[in-house]
Amino acid sequence: MKPGIHPAYGPVVFRDKAAGHAFLTRSTMTSDKTVDWEDGNTYPVVDVEISNVSHPFYTGTARVLDTAGRVERFERRYGGRK
Repeated sequence: MKPGIHPAYGPVVFRDKAAGHAFLTRSTMTSDKTVDWEDGNTYPVVDVEISNVSHPFYTGTARVLDTAGRVERFERRYGGRK
């Protein structure tokens, strides 16, 4: 690899603002804000709007659409098969 062209890759805390959950991982993202982590070290923190803790797909709180009602409405408007 060429020196000086790649961003720094180091530990970063991602904090989910919706769920109040934070996790430590490695990333090239940086931030001016810092947080004291559970291990006693200080890491840069990146606030995210949504993560696997608050996303409906992962939490199982996704809404199921009423597909039967939509099909019936379509058939009422445009006629069913004859």
